[in-house]
Amino acid sequence: MTDGAGRRAGEVPGDLSAAEVGMWQAFRNGSVYDLRAGDTVVDDPHGGHPWGPERTVRARIVCWLLLDGPPALDGRVASLKLAGVQIADVLDLAGGAVEPYLEMRGCRFEKEVLLPEARFSTVRLVDCAIPRLEAARLHTEGDLHLPRCRFHHGVRLTDAHIGTDLLLNQSVVHRDRRGNSLSGDGLTVGQDLQAELLESYGELSLRGAKVGVSLSLRGSRLSNPYGRALNAPQLTVERTMYLTPAALSNPLLTSGRTPAHGTRVQRFECEGGIRLDDGRFGDAVDFEEARFTLHDDQEVSLRRVQVSELRFLGRRPQRGRIVLNGARVVTLIDRAASWPGAGQLQMAGFQYEYLVPRGPFPPARRLQWVAAATPEYSPEPYERLALVLRDSGEDEEARAVLLAKQRHRRENLPVAVKLWGYVQDWTVAYGYRPGRAALWMAVLWAAASVAFSHADHPPLKTGEHPPWNPSLFALDLLLPVIDLGQAGFWQLRGGWQWLSAVVILLGWILVTAVTAGATRLLRRG
Repeated sequence: MTDGAGRRAGEVPGDLSAAEVGMWQAFRNGSVYDLRAGDTVVDDPHGGHPWGPERTVRARIVCWLLLDGPPALDGRVASLKLAGVQIADVLDLAGGAVEPYLEMRGCRFEKEVLLPEARFSTVRLVDCAIPRLEAARLHTEGDLHLPRCRFHHGVRLTDAHIGTDLLLNQSVVHRDRRGNSLSGDGLTVGQDLQAELLESYGELSLRGAKVGVSLSLRGSRLSNPYGRALNAPQLTVERTMYLTPAALSNPLLTSGRTPAHGTRVQRFECEGGIRLDDGRFGDAVDFEEARFTLHDDQEVSLRRVQVSELRFLGRRPQRGRIVLNGARVVTLIDRAASWPGAGQLQMAGFQYEYLVPRGPFPPARRLQWVAAATPEYSPEPYERLALVLRDSGEDEEARAVLLAKQRHRRENLPVAVKLWGYVQDWTVAYGYRPGRAALWMAVLWAAASVAFSHADHPPLKTGEHPPWNPSLFALDLLLPVIDLGQAGFWQLRGGWQWLSAVVILLGWILVTAVTAGATRLLRRG
């Protein structure tokens, strides 16, 4: 193309087109090489308007400048800054070490961009049309910016290392031949990963990825109807993961911020499953106003997730499942309307320490929440809720939860045990409502006292009996373990004898139920 001396002197090679000569000179000067026509329709890199040779440069000339370009002019820093340029052929920088700063805005790539195992300082491709970006094991010291780009056959960033920020805001990524939109397994991002208002058509895969600060999918729309739209097990985010609304008024100014009240927003929407199993999040996972469209076999899976704060404030999915098995959360912020019904919620081994409901979430509705997660009886969700309520000073609500647990358990017991359970429930509510025992005792005592006041009661031995007292006699029968000096001195016959037997039997049942309930209550206390 030219000899070494010519390249060292910065001479322009003779076989370059006019567009390439201008790019060569702009590179040495460190200035922006802008070939835009000033017409938004013509300049749209995603539109159908053709760009001729006057706006086209060869990919190998771009690679030459980046890998072994001419020296900068005196007092300038060599860099490649292109706007409105079309790059012909495959841009192949695989394995290369690129020192110059690279920025392309509103450019159009005819074929894929290959950056695997390449090293850069900073890469900024803004509002570009790219058939495919292949960048496995890419290494950047600074940012990788890809906002408002359109990728027709996916992006691959497997095991890439981004020194500071990765930006995909407002980008559109279509699936590759494997069904993935963005493959970022093993990706490491030093600071923020922002993919706000992203449109993803395929599986967005971040298995084992690590993000140094926050991961934002505010306002994004992920679509993979027959699979997982977001597949990110073992994801680590040092601070917060946002699946929340994003402002539409000026995304560039509001990016990374929670929209102000009254701002027009776009909610996070996901058509397809989400998998965040075994994820680690330092501050929070935020589902504020998130919308999920799931098939019956799909789920939002948070198995074994560890996070300080889970904000489950999205829209209730009509189908599919929410799975929290084994998750560990310090604070659960939720809304009653966000949780699905029976058969759509799993919470085996789900641990949380504090409940902060957003809006009305009455105890009865909270019990429905637990019941929805346990169509087949499991004590764990009930016991966890009761423990959290008790630690919050809500002892009455905690007892109601444990009572509901016993009632749910009873439905799966043999008939005889189930009947005994009904007795305990009717009498002392399994010991969680001890006041009911006193009420039953008082009612039975009063009824028996009135009845025995009309009974014929000849003494067993003349002259060796206390004065007849029907109230004390009834109480002596009701309390089988206490002798009040009445029951053993009188002889009842006929129906009165049967009535005394019934009172004794009821007394034994009541005392046994009270004892069983008290034992359970003490054991729980």
